[in-house]
Amino acid sequence: MARPNRDRNADKAESNEIVVKVKRCAKVMKGGKRFSFAALVVVGDRKGNVGFGHGKAKEVPFAVEKAIKDARKNMVNVKTKGTTIPHTIKAKSCASIVMLRPACPGTGIIAGAPVRAVMELVGVKDILTKVFGSTNPTNVVKAVFEGLRMIRSKQMVESDRGVAAV
Repeated sequence: MARPNRDRNADKAESNEIVVKVKRCAKVMKGGKRFSFAALVVVGDRKGNVGFGHGKAKEVPFAVEKAIKDARKNMVNVKTKGTTIPHTIKAKSCASIVMLRPACPGTGIIAGAPVRAVMELVGVKDILTKVFGSTNPTNVVKAVFEGLRMIRSKQMVESDRGVAAV
């Protein structure tokens, strides 16, 4: 079967990456410590598609490259309402709880670094957020993605309830 002729670089050109966190890990060996690096990266196209990934390698650029590959595999499509989200969401991952609340146009992204990275790459321009509990960047990003998966548009709610728009 013939494969469609797609330009693989076109997908990479449209998406943007933000490195949220790079951690140094140490493994103690007989001759001393061996260091490796773990990277947390968020990838998105600013049009509603976003994903995050982890990568670990002996050097930072290779860890970031692996994380970007992982993020592209785990993309999520997010429904937005104009420049914000349709409704308030509270989501949890481990000990991190994230609240995402819609905001009026012109408010901007009121968020910490991990949540801001995700919201910028989704394409949301106005949102209020608050992180409760643990502020571990990995758990915060996971909680934000859990919240983004819970977003439901007006049409989805109407079809679930079996009512028509007035």
